[in-house]
Amino acid sequence: MLRLPGILIACALLALPAPGTFAQAPPAPGTTPATPAPAAPGPEKPAPTAPASPTDPFGLEVNLTERTIVYFKGTGNWDAAFDTIVDGFKTVKAYMDKAGIKPAGPPITIYTATDDTSFSFQAAFPISEAPKDPPKGDIAIGKSPTGKALKFVHRGSYDSMDTTYEAITNYLDDKQLDAKDLFIEEYQTDPVATPEDKLVIDVYVPIR
Repeated sequence: MLRLPGILIACALLALPAPGTFAQAPPAPGTTPATPAPAAPGPEKPAPTAPASPTDPFGLEVNLTERTIVYFKGTGNWDAAFDTIVDGFKTVKAYMDKAGIKPAGPPITIYTATDDTSFSFQAAFPISEAPKDPPKGDIAIGKSPTGKALKFVHRGSYDSMDTTYEAITNYLDDKQLDAKDLFIEEYQTDPVATPEDKLVIDVYVPIR
């Protein structure tokens, strides 16, 4: 899976001058200027990719409202990202079942930090109210991110999320928008029980 920081670096490289666009020195006096060779075409910025379905939002501006969440906080490697996240959801759901807590919405993953090989995350379920007896250990009660964000939709396997995040970054670059250092995935299909190629995931990118 491609990470947003790596994509943003790639977008920055696209802003470099194209080969052949730097100024050339004038010809020496008394010489016939040579016909310049055509400049090599520079890299073209990819156009934002269309959503997976014509009815899916792509870059829809929304306002995220605060929700109480119960979450598992962990880290993982991108090579096994989906399995790591699913294990986090299973851990949270086991706690909720034992405590008699019902989810108040779809499960979400909040990515709090990423680099080229690993990530930090919260695998969370929204709940209507915090329990009187808070959980201990790796499970905690908290609040979901709030504020202005853009909504995108991914359909298909988690391994193909690269394409969706490339399209998101192209969109942000095209619109000259500044994203915050986190992003959120909300699972419209059960990530534990749904075949991976049938996943439907809403991606929220908070922007400044």
